[in-house]
Amino acid sequence: MFIKTFKVRKPGFVLLAAGAVILAIIVIMIVLTGGKNQEYTMKNEKDRQSFLSEMGWEVSAEYLECKVVIIPSEFNDVYKEYNSMQKEQGFDLAKYKGKTVEIFTYEVKNYPEHKKNMVCNIMIYEGVLIGGDVSCIEVDGFMQGLKCST
Repeated sequence: MFIKTFKVRKPGFVLLAAGAVILAIIVIMIVLTGGKNQEYTMKNEKDRQSFLSEMGWEVSAEYLECKVVIIPSEFNDVYKEYNSMQKEQGFDLAKYKGKTVEIFTYEVKNYPEHKKNMVCNIMIYEGVLIGGDVSCIEVDGFMQGLKCST
């Protein structure tokens, strides 16, 4: 009869191996979720204001407009480009094709070098933030993601 034994030289080896396995699991989870899996609940004005402040924006005390829209079932080029920006922020409007969403629009008061004509739009589906943008509403305007870059 043969008996084969293994001797672990240092107790730290087991801890090192366990740490490596845990680290590998964390890395896999980040890769699978894109590292952007935070969900923002937007049930009321306080939630929306808190989120916008967290993103670095000073906005009007109340929304300027709230409209109800249906995300198209098929995206045209404009929606494809807009959704590309949403994906960069960790959102994906493709999940909401054909769904009815609310879009709240706020005046942005602290955009660098543009103190007027700046708005923030946030898209809410069943009380959860699903996307949004900050836009200059001038003729030669522009659009960016929700996070303040300054």
